[in-house]
Amino acid sequence: MHGLYVEEHGDGEPLLLLEGLGQAAWAWRYQVPIFAERFRTLVYDQRGTGRSQVPDEPYGIRELADDAAEILGGRSAHIVGFSMGGYVALMLALAQPELARSLVLAGTGAGGPGRVPRPSHVRDAFENALGLPPEEFGRKTMPYTFSPGWPESHPERFEEILAARLEHPTPDVTIEAHVAACYRFYAEGVEVERVEAPALVVHGEVDMIVPVENGRALAQRLPNARYVEFAGHGHNLMLENPQLFNSHVLDFLPSSLARDC
Repeated sequence: MHGLYVEEHGDGEPLLLLEGLGQAAWAWRYQVPIFAERFRTLVYDQRGTGRSQVPDEPYGIRELADDAAEILGGRSAHIVGFSMGGYVALMLALAQPELARSLVLAGTGAGGPGRVPRPSHVRDAFENALGLPPEEFGRKTMPYTFSPGWPESHPERFEEILAARLEHPTPDVTIEAHVAACYRFYAEGVEVERVEAPALVVHGEVDMIVPVENGRALAQRLPNARYVEFAGHGHNLMLENPQLFNSHVLDFLPSSLARDC
């Protein structure tokens, strides 16, 4: 599995967590202890991040979905995908629908010609920060992943998240590879109308990374979706407001289980 670092916590139905571009398992720090009380929660560092190997060969969203399938090892699971992790979840649900019992798709979209890109000043800020030392890169870019003013009003939480990110910094080569994978996904898009699994789509109203129009469109296109929009929230929903995020996920999963019975 390309030297991937994987952890499993708790017992019960498998629940797989897929983080966003450049993130590693630390992104789920406020979810794993809660979800593991009810589910066998699987979390891992995506290719090139955290404690996982940095690959030499090129890869895209399809290969990242293959990684997720290998980790599941044939187990049908509930899958929570955030941002790029949502692209991976959708690709996995289409390629191997038997593995996806349900989907939670947060701060993500389906790509394709209808995609609404992030504002140009946000894109420029990330591109200009590439090559900076990891802490400086994080301080210059992470504020865009929260709602305006959140880092200033939650300085201790912001520093805690930054410290977790810096424990095993993501190298520039991985960020560039993830960006390239995402842009290929944007260009191609996926036929989400063919996704059979019940889905919960959640999105922040003021998301500056994946604008909210993408989440609204994704929910409309999915055959069996529930949509929740977090007013006044940014991109990193599970880090910005873990209590609200966790409650919506856990409220959704029992109902998706009931539909399977």
